[in-house]
Amino acid sequence: MMTDQLSRDVPLRPTEAALLFIDVQNFSATPEGGEWKGMDPAALESECGYYFDRLRTVAVPNMQKLAAACRHAGIEVLYTVIESLTLDGRDRSLDYKITGFNVPKGSWDARVIDEIAPQGDEIVLPKTSSSVFISTNIDYLLRNLGVRYLVLCGMLTDQCVESAVRDACDLGYLVTLVPDACATMDQARHDNTLKAIKGYCRQRNTDELIAEIKGLR
Repeated sequence: MMTDQLSRDVPLRPTEAALLFIDVQNFSATPEGGEWKGMDPAALESECGYYFDRLRTVAVPNMQKLAAACRHAGIEVLYTVIESLTLDGRDRSLDYKITGFNVPKGSWDARVIDEIAPQGDEIVLPKTSSSVFISTNIDYLLRNLGVRYLVLCGMLTDQCVESAVRDACDLGYLVTLVPDACATMDQARHDNTLKAIKGYCRQRNTDELIAEIKGLR
């Protein structure tokens, strides 16, 4: 292993890097999504107001900036979404069955939100577990793409994003988490996760990472 790789605080190498958006889809990133179906509007505002405000004003605008910068630098952009391989969700994990999550194959809920929609042949991986590394072939795929530096953002910070950070680290990727391109249900949960996983990844806000990418070019 090369000396510069014996630290997590290593700048990206664009030819070996990928940006992965986690679960930024209609199901959970829009008030009309299936995760919130049947919820009283007043309760939705009370329980999820912070979350949707952060998505709208902070996380999604930063995701847009990151996607543009990575595409310009030739960095692979990928997505994972919660989506069953079947219509009735019989292939879902036990955890998702207990939770009640079923995003049918090919449904509107399964689509990445329009604001950061995939371009061209960018890859979208359907998953039915918290960690994308458990229920997809993403590790095989990233290795085929020559990826060693993985940039992660999306939602929820303290659930699917955190799971991906930990698994990617254990599988040998150098992980960069972008906190201001992530969202969860409240600030305390977000902050607690950043503190808990600081030993697994380096953390860079959007503008810092974009400046790094431009400098590397």
